[in-house]
Amino acid sequence: MKFLFDIFPVILFFAAFKVYDIYVATAVAIVATALQIGWVWFRQRKVDNMQWTSLGLIMVFGGATLLLRDETFIKWKPTVLYWLFAAVLLVAEYGFRKNLIRSMMEKQVTAPDPVWQKLLFGWIGFFVVMGILNIYVAYGFSTDIWVNFKLFGGIGLMILFVIAQALLLAPHIKEKEAD
Repeated sequence: MKFLFDIFPVILFFAAFKVYDIYVATAVAIVATALQIGWVWFRQRKVDNMQWTSLGLIMVFGGATLLLRDETFIKWKPTVLYWLFAAVLLVAEYGFRKNLIRSMMEKQVTAPDPVWQKLLFGWIGFFVVMGILNIYVAYGFSTDIWVNFKLFGGIGLMILFVIAQALLLAPHIKEKEAD
């Protein structure tokens, strides 16, 4: 259910684009993301940094798209987000000696260092490739195809990648002992 909540703005963006155009879809995505963050804040009194980052980027790139009537900006937003995530993971690892993937998951999974490193660099590589792929589709195909890719291709590839990561982690996941 959380997954559907997380992709809700993308689904609304897709639907608004199919019914109207890229500009209405962009406005819908901005409003939906802001409402999503507001809802998370209302329910939990805490919003993840990734969610704040996504909101900031949709406001900046979506705002530029609407203000300048140029869809190029909204098309760059996913790439900037992916590359920003990759950069944060790299800086944390090499600048602060902190594997953020490990930090997020080590309470649920006990794995040796080489596995955590594979996961970290897998995610970095995934984010870099997704950024490149987004630009390729944005510039190589129509806006309609890019919007389809954003929903189905991007999310589909993310699901496949998460499954691959889960398979890598599966041997290290321990069930909680019964009391």
